[in-house]
Amino acid sequence: MANEANEVMNKKIITRFAPSPTGNLNIGGVRAGIFAYLFARHNEGEFIVRIEDTDKERSKKEYENNIFEALAWLGMDIDTTYRQSDNVGRHEELLRTLVAEDKAYVSKEEPKEGGGRSEVIRFRNPNKEVTFEDAVRGTITFDTTELKDFVIAKSFTEPVFHFAVVADDWDEGVTHVIRGEDHISNTPRQILIQEALGAERPVYAHLPLIMSSDRSKLSKRKGAKSITEYTEEGYLPEAIFNYDAFLGWHPGTDEEIFTREELIRIFDLERVQKSPAMFDETKLLWFNTQHIKKLSDVDFALRLKDFSGKEIDLRLAPLLKERVQTLQEGMDLLSEYDFLSDVSPSVELLLKGAGSDAPTVHKHLEDVFRLVDALPETFSVEDAKKSIFPFATEKGRGAVLWPLRVALSGKEKSPDPFTLIFILGKKGAGVRITNAFSLLKKYNG
Repeated sequence: MANEANEVMNKKIITRFAPSPTGNLNIGGVRAGIFAYLFARHNEGEFIVRIEDTDKERSKKEYENNIFEALAWLGMDIDTTYRQSDNVGRHEELLRTLVAEDKAYVSKEEPKEGGGRSEVIRFRNPNKEVTFEDAVRGTITFDTTELKDFVIAKSFTEPVFHFAVVADDWDEGVTHVIRGEDHISNTPRQILIQEALGAERPVYAHLPLIMSSDRSKLSKRKGAKSITEYTEEGYLPEAIFNYDAFLGWHPGTDEEIFTREELIRIFDLERVQKSPAMFDETKLLWFNTQHIKKLSDVDFALRLKDFSGKEIDLRLAPLLKERVQTLQEGMDLLSEYDFLSDVSPSVELLLKGAGSDAPTVHKHLEDVFRLVDALPETFSVEDAKKSIFPFATEKGRGAVLWPLRVALSGKEKSPDPFTLIFILGKKGAGVRITNAFSLLKKYNG
């Protein structure tokens, strides 16, 4: 067995991801594809996507499209694509060969229900032990006697899963089958079929199950949101990719935030764990927050534009970037940051939180204007704070900072006044402060 594995390892690595188009691709389902992709790219091999659409009743073109859209969004470039239904002619050829060689046979069946099959094709089980080396779990041995003569096709043009995947993996030159551990029980059947066909055995790597918060298996029906849903909620593809790569694998260090290119460089199957991986939505959100913070201001603004279809002023990017966990949160916060166009604050709003009368607030704003005017042409948020905060502390922070912030933003809720001054610049901030104390000077309330 070890010699067979060594022969496979000496070949060009070819992995495959074989989703069924019976629903949108979800965050748990894509994990096997991400591992297969990383392993292939790390070894300068090929990554195949094969749509397993032989379930004609449940397979839909819209789900197939969703699979490819999700993989493209995640940045997973594909070398070759296949559709299992296109291989029916080849499946029939191999089935007929097995029957002709008496390794399989057409079995007359008693239909279990009305309209049931009266005959199927069964594999003639040699009833022996099958042993294989799993790249994650080590040596695994099955006694195949209990499988009896199992069904490999409903008819010569309707192969079942076990037969079709063996034929397709063989024809496509797949060297490594990387999939969830729920497929371990399928492996002995598939090895028997490989041996009967004379197909080369790939290396198997069975990944740990992904568990939801209640420790049940994560699935389409149990907590696994689609990639499309995360896209619509404003998650970044690199965050989803990064987090999924950590569902059952670790780099051997405490570092967690990686780009796709970095993961390709360090990924190997040796660090895939055997114990179940726990899916944690809160942790995923943390990954997304970290990846947002890593974006440049320009890139973040472009991401917001792509997400919302709206132009984003680049001056707002660093402020939003530090406060949000998703792109949707960024768009929600923009309502507080809508102060770049001209503002006209009311006197009532200027005085509402000041705790002082109009003449006093007017005087404070005049003094603040001089402090702003004295700032250097190039200054930081901290520079603005160092200039104004001592004065505000002396005169009363509410009496100074509340009307200053309202004068600059025109809003009851907005970023702090030092940030606003930085964004608007000396000239822009000065104009708004002047307009505000002029308004207060005319006020006779």
